[in-house]
Amino acid sequence: MSAFTSLSVTGQALFGLWALLLCLANIASAILASVKKRFRLTVLALLFLAPAYFAWQVIFDLSLFRGTDRAAAISKMLGEVPAALWLGVFAVFTCAAVLLFRYNVRYDKAFITPGAIKLFLDRMPCGVCCWRDNGRVLLANICMNRLCAAYTGSQLLNGNAFHDAVKDGIVSIEGKVWRISCRDFLSEGERLHEMIASDITAEYARTQTLEKDNAELLRLNRELGEYYRSIDEAVRRQEILQAKVNIHDEMNRLMLSTTAASSEDTATLDRFFALWEQNALLLCMEAEEAADTRAAEDMEKLASTLQVRIIWQEAMPNLLSDKQRALFFSAAREAVVNAVKHAGAKTVTISFEKTEERLICRFINDGTVPNVPIHFTGGLANLALLAGRQGASVSASGEGKFTLSLCFPMVADQNQPIG
Repeated sequence: MSAFTSLSVTGQALFGLWALLLCLANIASAILASVKKRFRLTVLALLFLAPAYFAWQVIFDLSLFRGTDRAAAISKMLGEVPAALWLGVFAVFTCAAVLLFRYNVRYDKAFITPGAIKLFLDRMPCGVCCWRDNGRVLLANICMNRLCAAYTGSQLLNGNAFHDAVKDGIVSIEGKVWRISCRDFLSEGERLHEMIASDITAEYARTQTLEKDNAELLRLNRELGEYYRSIDEAVRRQEILQAKVNIHDEMNRLMLSTTAASSEDTATLDRFFALWEQNALLLCMEAEEAADTRAAEDMEKLASTLQVRIIWQEAMPNLLSDKQRALFFSAAREAVVNAVKHAGAKTVTISFEKTEERLICRFINDGTVPNVPIHFTGGLANLALLAGRQGASVSASGEGKFTLSLCFPMVADQNQPIG
């Protein structure tokens, strides 16, 4: 078998070029592995690089001192090795270098590497930046670099300086609205800072539109409420005016009839006086009924708003005074609100029980009965205080169904509650 030194100049040059390419391939593999922080592969590439570089130096030495005895002893010894063995060794080194380089290239596609993370962050539509306490930027994607350049006029070189410029909040950059949020976290025992810039242009525009719509809705509700109040006031004034007209007409008729009656006709005068008393009582009853009707209507409106139905088992007794009626409707409203708020009730039943000693008004709801002792707070406490000023009492029971009771004491001689 012919030795390596017996090859032509061209043959030796080809082997030299082959060795140089193996060196470059191993250097590239070492760089790729170090970038991916695969240091074991870096060491392996350097191990492959050493014999390839040594072979290149031997070939260079033999070519440089060809035909002389000035070549190194090791070069002369290796030059006597058969060319076929050189070819086999180079083939093995080539396969190893190609496999290692191919593995380093394909590693990005199969595993998560810093390069893959950086590529992913650069493709994100939001800005990402991470820096140390001293301001040194460890990671920043293209979007964050662009935002920093547009907002501060300089490159993103110090994370603390950029954070002081934008802070946490909402800023407008490049015609878009960005939400800046920052947080601190620990990584391997070191405190780092993170900043995220999110594009909220569309959401911000919708929020602005919603705020304008809400303001317009509040204005319309306010105007509508004023309109309803004006209608109620107009109706009330019309009712008062009509009542005054009716009272005026009735009184004029009775006055003329009384004046025209003979003073000696006692029967006629008694009849007129009875009419006077009857009309006066009728006017008082109409006034009370009108007030009660308005209070009941207000309570029905409240119940309708809260989507709860009020059931009257019987009509409200007419022996309550004006203050007691007002207290009754206050208790009814409080019972309706609490039934919906705390018990999730759908119906509130109102009933009355009259005895010789007291008049009990009960408000029973079909909601959840509390499994804890009932304490009067808030509205119930105020209701109990108002009832106490009138000599009445308020109590609550959770047996079966929740029942709120308003008790008025009766006057024994007049059979009417104390007011």
